Amino acid sequence: MRIAHIAALAGVSVPTVSRVLNGRPGVSDGTRARIEELISEHGYRKTSDNRQKFVELIFRELKSMWVGEIIRGVEEVARRNRAGVIVSKFGLHDADASVDDTVGRRPLCVLSVFQLPEAERERLRAKGIPYVVFDPMDDVPDGVPYVGATNFKGGRSAARHLIALGHRCIALIGGPDHAFCLARAAGYRSAMEAAGLPVDPDATVRGPLTREGGQAAARALLGRTDRPTAIVTANDMQALGVYQAAREAGLRVPQDLGVVGFDDMPVAVWADPPLTTVRQPLDEMAASATELALALGRGERVRQLGVEIATELVVRESTAAPRS
Repeated sequence: MRIAHIAALAGVSVPTVSRVLNGRPGVSDGTRARIEELISEHGYRKTSDNRQKFVELIFRELKSMWVGEIIRGVEEVARRNRAGVIVSKFGLHDADASVDDTVGRRPLCVLSVFQLPEAERERLRAKGIPYVVFDPMDDVPDGVPYVGATNFKGGRSAARHLIALGHRCIALIGGPDHAFCLARAAGYRSAMEAAGLPVDPDATVRGPLTREGGQAAARALLGRTDRPTAIVTANDMQALGVYQAAREAGLRVPQDLGVVGFDDMPVAVWADPPLTTVRQPLDEMAASATELALALGRGERVRQLGVEIATELVVRESTAAPRS
């Protein structure tokens, strides 16, 4: 029985129950008596008596350019809530840290930057440690809290931007069968179909979410007799690979080939030319995920377990109208 359940049964707010539990004033005698009766009836005990006030932030690997931005967003919210942050890396080998180590530390809540297997989720649930999945790669099971981005809308805005510039032969370099990659590709197709433009299966290829993956896919696309005038990619690293393939083919970006990425990583600004891309607001996502995790850690009732933060097209110098 959590504090939020007591509040719901009593028809009062969580802070009101908290005041009664901690013997603070500001609650009427009748309400206090009703809450105390419910606490006695349901055997409520404080869950924070043996949990430490920190968020455990779990990564699968720490090499991504995203890591620092995510940590900053989590720390800012945790600091405002007077909570600490521990960063852990869950690897794929026996010697790596595991959910058992996390359970032993008794964090207030867990924020996972990859989808935890069901067995690990169950271990956390059994110990009363709530968790939130950050930017899930795969479909999230019902009831699992998560914070993601509007990937479909982002993919659609990327293609719409190129269509508005006058491009008609627009290719797509997609990624693996992760949920966010599929959503970005679906957004691209939606924009093309809405504009009455054909989606050529031969112009929609897939590759790893790496510079090398983008380069290999772009080589195949640019080697066609009806080569595209613009390419939408699944992420910024693929877009940088497209830049390389274009240079190999003697093409200029954006004069001969428009390129749109996705994520808006710092490297997008450093690219030559600076990359037009769809911004995934990692700082806002990290903040929202931390707020959600801390609320669940405090036993509060939350309005929604799944949150998607809006993406935004950032237009730079890698896109222009096609040459006539």
